[in-house]
Formats: sequence, C-alpha cells, structure tokens
Amino acid sequence: MLVAGENVEPALLAEVSTLGHPPRVIGVFRRDDLPRGPVPEVGLALWHVGDPGNVGTLIRSADALGPAFVALSEGSADPTGPKALRASMGALFRVPLIGFEGSRGRRIALVAHGGSRPSELDLAGATTFVLGAERQGLPQDVLATCDERMTIQLAPGSESLNVATAGAIALYEFKRRDTQTVSSPPL
Repeated sequence: MLVAGENVEPALLAEVSTLGHPPRVIGVFRRDDLPRGPVPEVGLALWHVGDPGNVGTLIRSADALGPAFVALSEGSADPTGPKALRASMGALFRVPLIGFEGSRGRRIALVAHGGSRPSELDLAGATTFVLGAERQGLPQDVLATCDERMTIQLAPGSESLNVATAGAIALYEFKRRDTQTVSSPPL
C-alpha cells in the first residue's frame, strides 16, 4: 500500500543512502509486509549463499522465470539488505521467501561436477533446486537430503558458474519444459 510521501532535505537522503549518488526517493517497508504465500511449485533453496548480490539476483530470477519461491538457510545473506534489495530490483516484494527446510517437492542439488545433465532429468511437478555457497558448495549432509544431482555442462577448462547464474539456468530449464508441455497441441 502506498502512502503519501514527505519532502526531506537532499542531505538527509544522502545520509541514509549507500549509493554513490543519493536517491531522490526512498521507501520504507516492514519485513512482515513481504509476500507470504501461496508457495509456488518450483523454487530455489539457498544453502549459506552469503553474497547479498547473488541472493538478490536469485530472487529476481525467481520472479522473472517463475512464479518461484526462494528458501533461505541460516547463514545466507539478508534478502532485505541494501545490496540484495538493489539486486532484486523490487522482486523481493513479489517472491515468497521461506525457510530452507520448507522447500517443496523433489530436491535437485546443483553441483559443479558429477551430476546428471538437465536434459536427463524429469523436471515435472513440484521441484526445488538446491544451491550452495560458491566456495564450499553443498555439504554432504545437505546433498544427502536431495533426490538427484544436476550439473550444467560447461566449456572445457571452465571450472564452475556463479551461483546466481546456475540458479537462473535451472529455473529457465524448468519453465522451458513447463511451457512446452502447456503449449504442445494434443495428439
């Protein structure tokens, strides 16, 4: 709900801003006003993704390639922090955020090596793509909770993808297949 604004001195806006060039407008919101549900059938579960830019970008991807939820573990960056909020480009106000343990359906771990190719996996129905921090990846105890492992094939010599890029590719593949199923004419 938008409320009437108030004019403030530009110097005050500069004090509360983390940007190099202070904004002309700011918004204030309560965390309780963020989306609560319903939780879509597909989403991303982030395990200790500590970079706020990656968290915000993944929320933005969940909005653009969804509807999708984002599940956050303890140790993940605050999605309402300035960098995450800026990276989400407002998607934070449309994407349901839930706890890591609240993810739904089949859990597919995204791993740098040794998983199935996306084309080899059945992505129908409720699916959660589980992503880990870039340096550590997913620990064995989290991998043990996943039903399958998926590896996005890379060019020879390339080691891995940025976690936000990997999550966006996984959501795109889910959406691409779901769209093909819906738009395919009956036989």
